[in-house]
Amino acid sequence: MQTNIGFIGQGWIGKHYADDFENRAYSVVRYSLEEPYIQNRDKIKDCEIVFVAVPTPTTATGFSYEPVIDALKVVADGSTVVIKSTILPGTTSELQEKFSNLYLMHSPEFLREATAAYDASFPDRNIIGIPKETDDFKLRADKVMAVLPKANYQSIVPALEAELVKYIGNCFLYSKVVMMNTFHDMVTASGANWELVREAITKDTRIGDSHTEPIHHSGHVNSKEGIKRGAGGHCFIKDFEAFRRFYADKVGRDKAHEMLTRMIDYNNHLLISTQKDIDLLEGVYGKEVINGDKPLE
Repeated sequence: MQTNIGFIGQGWIGKHYADDFENRAYSVVRYSLEEPYIQNRDKIKDCEIVFVAVPTPTTATGFSYEPVIDALKVVADGSTVVIKSTILPGTTSELQEKFSNLYLMHSPEFLREATAAYDASFPDRNIIGIPKETDDFKLRADKVMAVLPKANYQSIVPALEAELVKYIGNCFLYSKVVMMNTFHDMVTASGANWELVREAITKDTRIGDSHTEPIHHSGHVNSKEGIKRGAGGHCFIKDFEAFRRFYADKVGRDKAHEMLTRMIDYNNHLLISTQKDIDLLEGVYGKEVINGDKPLE
């Protein structure tokens, strides 16, 4: 008997994962709060494995995983639930305590917005984090790994480590974008050709090509009004701020926390001055911070 695979959330992450499973001839049930999938709520209970890909926003009041909690309430007792949503380190174990009737695990997603369909079907990494080192959890994690598209790197680890992998990856790339903006301005001010420098540094295998272009254009390429700068998008802004707060909670408000704060100040300046992703920025920090009426704390 074929395993029914459920997907809660049909944004660009949940949709592309569900598409991949359907393309590989799995029986898929999609549920979201929007049409045409809202009527599939009860059908999720027929799924042995359920992937959760719902928003986990960071706002001015903090990180929220309420959408994940709402999703878990839909799943049948005894189901295996794989959280694809980005969640703060420690959240899977916390949720497992609240939902002891389920088998929860976290599998970070590494989809790029521009190539999400390809990334879902041809992953570089499959990482599954389990909150308990028991035979039941290991067997279920093995079964989840077996239904995923094969990757060159596959690993079953504690949930805490899986959660940290996702945040560190996003925060590293955010930092890379910030530094590339700094390098661009320094190179340009010195009178050198940025594109020649950029081409050369991308051939360094330790650096690579990704996230090295600090200048993006919307509209006419020769229009200064169309220039967009800074680390934006639906993941970077919220995840770096969540990480900054998590760092302060676990390590303290030390020099590294001050550095993280200054990086955000600079990146926010780039976004605001070029009017890039202002709605996303405001959703994370609120109007007071965006308008400069209140500094980051």
